[in-house]
Amino acid sequence: MNLDQLRYVVVLAEELHFARAAARLGVHQPRLSRQLRALEDELGVRLFERTTREVHLTPAGTAFLAEARLVLRHAERAERVARQTGRGEVGRLAIGFVGSAGQRMLPGLLRRYRRSYPGVELELREATSSEQVRDLVSGRLDVGILHAGPSGVDHPALASREVYRDELVVAMNRRRPQAHRDPVPLRSLAEEAFVLFPRRLGPALHDRIVRLTRDAGFEPRVAQEAVQMQTIIGLVAADIGVSIVPASVASLRRPDVVFRSPAPKADPISLHLAWRRGESNPLVRTLRALVAPAPA
Repeated sequence: MNLDQLRYVVVLAEELHFARAAARLGVHQPRLSRQLRALEDELGVRLFERTTREVHLTPAGTAFLAEARLVLRHAERAERVARQTGRGEVGRLAIGFVGSAGQRMLPGLLRRYRRSYPGVELELREATSSEQVRDLVSGRLDVGILHAGPSGVDHPALASREVYRDELVVAMNRRRPQAHRDPVPLRSLAEEAFVLFPRRLGPALHDRIVRLTRDAGFEPRVAQEAVQMQTIIGLVAADIGVSIVPASVASLRRPDVVFRSPAPKADPISLHLAWRRGESNPLVRTLRALVAPAPA
């Protein structure tokens, strides 16, 4: 039994005429007759009663017809889904992102992706850069948007490209004496307590922040660590300390927190799109195609 034989049964049942059915199927009538006889022999039942003047379904043929149509619908769906999946149009894609990406870059990317590939289910996970590297390598994430160094993600199993550049800004409670200044001289923060994230969770960004303060002549005194950017801003709002964060975090507007440019101005920080080397998932390919590299 094969799909062609099932199609022959369905079309003949609709036409009840061998010549018309053969023409509709695009086959010669003898082939149609042979295939139906072979199917009936395999099943051990007659599906059609044939006379010189008419063709009609037997009770067994009527029961078989309903199942044949169901099988053909499933086969057509399987073919359609396979083709769509191969083109990266359906499936499930797990995307990791750092908190700063969720403020500016990610919303526009998601809008474009959903317009282009509405059949793809997106699973979004906010995670630190280190967590994303771990989950990309293990296969729990398909794509990551994370902070990386100038040469990209430092892991041999991963590839990446720079897709966004962000400035670094000083976040502080509005009541701080320096809050009215813009830019804020970094040297004026030498005696301040800082709120930062642990280096192990984002070494590229952490090192950039610390290098900025060292260039200003001091080592930051970390009074409190926090993992997520919104938590860091909440602690700044509580006047636990000041922080240096990506400028995109400023969209987390709080009336008691101000964001000021540092002086001297810091070099931009990079967000990278990361994926596994040799990745064959077409969904990853379609996402990568929608994300333009950062301007040179």
